Amino acid sequence: MDAVLQALADGNRRTVLEILRDHSATAGELADALPVARPGVSRHLRVLREAGLVDVRSEGQRRIYSLRPEALVEVDEWLASYRVLWQSRLDALHTEIARGKRERR
Repeated sequence: MDAVLQALADGNRRTVLEILRDHSATAGELADALPVARPGVSRHLRVLREAGLVDVRSEGQRRIYSLRPEALVEVDEWLASYRVLWQSRLDALHTEIARGKRERR
């Protein structure tokens, strides 16, 4: 999970994942979407591959990258306990807001 979190720490890599969430893309297409030179994009893609977040396949001379959402499952499970914590706090906030609206009437 540490490798996934470290990969997600970079904004450019998160942008790559957002693009790949919608569709597969070539390295060139990803480079066009980032304010980074192509060698930098290649380094970001290597980090994402090593973390298990993206797959790559060859089509002729092109390399097509796609998202591997399975790599996010462990992070999602880890965040679940925090989600429960925040949900209970948000529910309490909703209750207080509703109570305040009733008192103003």
